[in-house]
Amino acid sequence: MTALDRYTCEEVFRRLNDYLDRELSPAEMAMVKEHLDTCGQCASEHAFEASVLQELKSKLRRIDLPQSLLDKVGAILAEARLPEEQ
Repeated sequence: MTALDRYTCEEVFRRLNDYLDRELSPAEMAMVKEHLDTCGQCASEHAFEASVLQELKSKLRRIDLPQSLLDKVGAILAEARLPEEQ
């Protein structure tokens, strides 16, 4: 890849959350990964943010939610899917 085909640290930083959530296009994912593979500072930031996200997910899994809340969220999600299915 040429320098024009690579992301800068700033471009990677702006995309880092979407990268962690896998919301980038395959080409963008590849470009961010390539940068992370070659830039220690960005790789360190990625590792930190990934660990924070993993810890948050872990803690959220341990929270007991009331059944009424689960039912309400399920109904909202089911209703949101209806227009797509019609």
